[in-house]
Amino acid sequence: MSHIFPIRVYYEDTDLAGIVYYANYLKFIERGRTEWVRSLGVDQGRLKREEGIVFAVRRVEADYLKPARFDDELTVVTRPVGATGARIQLEQEVLRGGERLFTAQVTLVCLTETGQAARLPAEVRQALFPAVH
Repeated sequence: MSHIFPIRVYYEDTDLAGIVYYANYLKFIERGRTEWVRSLGVDQGRLKREEGIVFAVRRVEADYLKPARFDDELTVVTRPVGATGARIQLEQEVLRGGERLFTAQVTLVCLTETGQAARLPAEVRQALFPAVH
């Protein structure tokens, strides 16, 4: 099941050449992941406060295919592709209309506040795992 998140390119997102600065695609897909988790009913603030657990990016493999420009309307697509007790694998892409501009394979891990690996709590697993299987 894919999650769709719309984004518009602002002037601040672009570089001197007038195209989206490469690092901003990572910000765009971060927003898409955050909204995907929120759409599944997981409150990351509560998870940190009550369980002492956060999600962190462990790995990103990214391909920059075509440039986006100021004022473009983009769509971030987040697709869960696999999971274990403490790790989630996602495919994400940034589209302009039907044109693919950027793709990424992202691995998220669950960590304690001290940076140690942690298993996802049962209620979070129940919310996220139906979306990845």
